[in-house]
Amino acid sequence: MKLGANSVLFGGYDMETAFKYLSIAGYDGIEVSAIESMSEHLVLDRWKEIAPEIKRLAKEYGLELLAMEQPSQDPQRMETAFQAAVEVGIPVINCGPGGKSDDDESLQQSINSLGSLSDMAEKYGVTLCVKAHVGAAIYNTPTTLRALEAITSPAFGLDMDPSHIHRAGENPVEALGAVLHRVKHVHIRDCKGRERGPGTPELQANGRGDIDLPGYIRVLHENGYSGPLNLEIIGAKEYELPRCVAIAAEARGHMQACLQACGAR
Repeated sequence: MKLGANSVLFGGYDMETAFKYLSIAGYDGIEVSAIESMSEHLVLDRWKEIAPEIKRLAKEYGLELLAMEQPSQDPQRMETAFQAAVEVGIPVINCGPGGKSDDDESLQQSINSLGSLSDMAEKYGVTLCVKAHVGAAIYNTPTTLRALEAITSPAFGLDMDPSHIHRAGENPVEALGAVLHRVKHVHIRDCKGRERGPGTPELQANGRGDIDLPGYIRVLHENGYSGPLNLEIIGAKEYELPRCVAIAAEARGHMQACLQACGAR
């Protein structure tokens, strides 16, 4: 598994700051944030001028470009993201499912949209991943399986985020078994309790909450998962830089220890 982190943790700072401190913290790679409301990193409206900088930063700081997070399912917006990904060399684009929970029509609309976007991703030679998300149409294992059964494109995969599965009232370690064959990306973070939100950035750091992340990573390893394990911490945009760095370093240390404990490193 490749340890990475979403640059959104450093959303209050420029992209080079994210690359620099994630490299210092010992990460293998980075997920570049294209989330407009949370960062000014990969701004898709200006991707052609930003692309060379991303490639330079990846080389200078020795970080593999593991993924991009771009939440919108707007076809034009997503095609721009795919074009940027191809130019920069980013293999996975992560998005949310949209829609609303426990509404069959909303779930079908989400599946239809993701299916069309997956066909587009296939043409560009990249992988589109979606994760179950609290409050969205796809929010737990049953709704995830509905999507996975309906979308057969090889360019579509699951971004398995244990924090959302935990907040849906499930055990993320037990839930993995049903979907492992389609997991192509993992967003990872911790959380305390089962509230709708993930908690403060500090409490999202691996090891601070209630999720059995060592067990989760062990199951991934035992089943041969070798893709990205990207930390995703939101809500730190107004944080002072040392707080962001501390969260990144703490979480990476926990992830490394989990990999060592299960024999993955």
